[in-house]
Amino acid sequence: MEDELIRRLYQEFGSALLGHAMRLTGNDRQWAEDIVQETLVRAWRNAEKLERDPVLLRSWLFTVARRLVIDDRRKRSVRPQESELTPSDEAPVRDEADRTLAAIVVAEAMNGLTEEHREAILETYLRDRTVGEAAAVLGVPPGTVKSRVYYALRALRRALQDRG
Repeated sequence: MEDELIRRLYQEFGSALLGHAMRLTGNDRQWAEDIVQETLVRAWRNAEKLERDPVLLRSWLFTVARRLVIDDRRKRSVRPQESELTPSDEAPVRDEADRTLAAIVVAEAMNGLTEEHREAILETYLRDRTVGEAAAVLGVPPGTVKSRVYYALRALRRALQDRG
């Protein structure tokens, strides 16, 4: 029964769904076909819950496709772009002098911050804690941590601009 539903969905809505997915993906056919396939898989998984009204089915399918594209775009935005390595990229020579100099400049700028601001930056950025976690460690409300981080970053930015 569920297999028959999926066949019927594909027959009735497949081409419209593919057209919708093509628009959403910027006419990337392979991506659009993947979106249609995943949309139909989700319909198959939720077959017992789906409404049988064609208007509601179409709406549900289009919404699922749109959300899949949005999720894919979000995933792609947090991943670095892949690129081909060229022979000159394979064995880069690292010069740690620039990195060391930058670390010294940032450390000096950090020393110019108030203790509260320095602690907020240390907990949130250097120890990779959330605002809530940093607030618990520092014993202050989360809003205070947010405020301290905001003003600390402003002061750091100014200090680093002054240092060039």
